[in-house]
Amino acid sequence: MALRFTVQGDDERECAEGLALLQSLGLRPAMLPRLLTDNRWMARAVPTTKAPTVTDDGRGPVVAG
Repeated sequence: MALRFTVQGDDERECAEGLALLQSLGLRPAMLPRLLTDNRWMARAVPTTKAPTVTDDGRGPVVAG
């Protein structure tokens, strides 16, 4: 499953400010602010690292301890 975080705003400035906030949390932009067809602005960000993969039994990765 891919993680995506979305920011929606009433204008480009508001959307860009939200994207900057996501970047301050360690995310990287995946889609810069864009005007959508219904007159709202959207931007997306994703984590900078990959999510852990799930093993065949569905319990996630095993860490030796």
